[in-house]
Amino acid sequence: MNKATISPAAANLVHRGRKAFMIGLVYAGLLSAIINILQLTVPLFMLQVHDRVVNSQSVDTLTMLIVVAVVGLVLFGILDYIRALTFQVMGSLLLRRLNLPVLQAAVTASIHQGSGRAGQAIRDLNDLRSFVTGNAISVPLEAIWCPIFLAVLFALHPLYGLVALVSAVLIVVLSLVSDLLTRRVLKRANEAAIQGIGDMSASLRHAEAIEAMGMLPALARRWRGAQLMAQDLLDVATKRGRALSSLTRTCRYMMQIAVMSTGAILVIRQEVSPGSMVASSIIMGRLLLPFDSMVDGWRQWVLAAAAWTRVCDLLEKETPRRDTQPTPATSGDLTIDRLVYAASGSDVPILKGVSFSLSPGEVLGIIGPSAAGKSTLARLLVGVLKPTTGGIYLDGHNVFLWERESFGEMVGYLPQAVSLLDGTIRENIARMKEADPRLVLDAARLADVHAMIGRFPLGYDTRLGDGNFVLSGGQRQRIGLARALYGRPRLIVLDEPNANLDTEGERALIRAIEAARADGAIVILIAHRPSIMQVVDKLLVLQDGRVAQFGPRADIVGINDRDTKVTKPVPAHAVRAIQGETPRGKH
Repeated sequence: MNKATISPAAANLVHRGRKAFMIGLVYAGLLSAIINILQLTVPLFMLQVHDRVVNSQSVDTLTMLIVVAVVGLVLFGILDYIRALTFQVMGSLLLRRLNLPVLQAAVTASIHQGSGRAGQAIRDLNDLRSFVTGNAISVPLEAIWCPIFLAVLFALHPLYGLVALVSAVLIVVLSLVSDLLTRRVLKRANEAAIQGIGDMSASLRHAEAIEAMGMLPALARRWRGAQLMAQDLLDVATKRGRALSSLTRTCRYMMQIAVMSTGAILVIRQEVSPGSMVASSIIMGRLLLPFDSMVDGWRQWVLAAAAWTRVCDLLEKETPRRDTQPTPATSGDLTIDRLVYAASGSDVPILKGVSFSLSPGEVLGIIGPSAAGKSTLARLLVGVLKPTTGGIYLDGHNVFLWERESFGEMVGYLPQAVSLLDGTIRENIARMKEADPRLVLDAARLADVHAMIGRFPLGYDTRLGDGNFVLSGGQRQRIGLARALYGRPRLIVLDEPNANLDTEGERALIRAIEAARADGAIVILIAHRPSIMQVVDKLLVLQDGRVAQFGPRADIVGINDRDTKVTKPVPAHAVRAIQGETPRGKH
């Protein structure tokens, strides 16, 4: 994506996240320096015991060494704990600062790319926190201070330092080889696993159709194929990584033998004391430990880097430019000004120069053939999609740029596919807010679902979602209507609101529309069933993404009754809708 199109808010979030992470990492690095120096306590203690206490047989010297060693180890434990708390705070800040923005960007991404992207983003964020609070992140901080141990070894004898230097270089080379052999394979395995999980999650949302039509064996074969491909790639990377890890560990043990052997030769030649031989072996092991751990934890680093890249990519590409300050409630005209919308990756616009306006208290019906752009227009009206050019303004405010929470209080929306969230019916009607029960009851009564809800097992406290109370299509649509009417919104957009309603439900819908009109709301109604169109004040006919007809319902009916010739004739099914006739085959 071009940097010019990145949301400033997203760029700021990523920058602040990186800055906070680097500050925490520097602080932890300084603590690691002191911790590494304190880790010399044990080998230096053993050196002094062998060279001084044993030779002098001085209990006082031993006592003093013990006191110094205990103080050093206690300080080591305290600083190590503080460093662990530092990583924990870094992980907590990561979640607090990015959790909501990532969720918002994931919701936006799911609109265009499906829910798999959203679920993966949340998993990535939790994986990053686990990585920051885990052991793998501290390995480089330990490694950068290894020159302290190397300097001590050179101070004990240059040969100790030379053996340690060769050993460290060898293990670093093995680490780089491990990265080269496993990075691409791990990336491909991870991408294949994510794709497979996303595809299966999307399929499981249609469990009833899968079970009813016996599609499970075919889906299982596809799932198994995707899993086997990901597993094969992961096995290749794991085998390579395990082989190099074993080789590295073997080399580390051999190098410790080498340094002990070097020490023995030097002791025989009386160039060093026996205590230095023991101390150098311990220091050598401590010097090589971070590099050994780096090989074992390389996969965690690769996966964490991929997760961070995906999170940054999501924030930069899917965080829309919107106002961050709430806009006060308003009531004014709705103006659609030369609206053009083309889907991402398409050069052919779905909507082409749509313009009209509505005043408070007006009801607009939108009709037209399939793929005319009606549902796309509905999503643009409620700010879900961003116009390619032109704009939609409610009382002069751009509906896409409007801060989402305050805009939500102004708008009621009933999409074609009614989705109720996991929670109680009360929570769904209240849009998952802690709301005044009176407002919930008012919306339910307005949608004429109060009595229906009263017959549910727990009334308004009946829980919906997986494994809970199951609603019919008509019940879901009527509760969705109550949610759209909650809080007396000023703009109400209803997309096929009577698709699953019986006669009684449709009468209740008409009463709700009339009540909203009397309350001064702007109501926009998209429907194919003609009976509901008798309640509208104006009609808009869409054809091929353009406005074919727009005006008062009576005028458009009059035009078609008089067979007036128009440049863009109204489709036959639209004429039947305008005139309130029932199409053939639909009773």
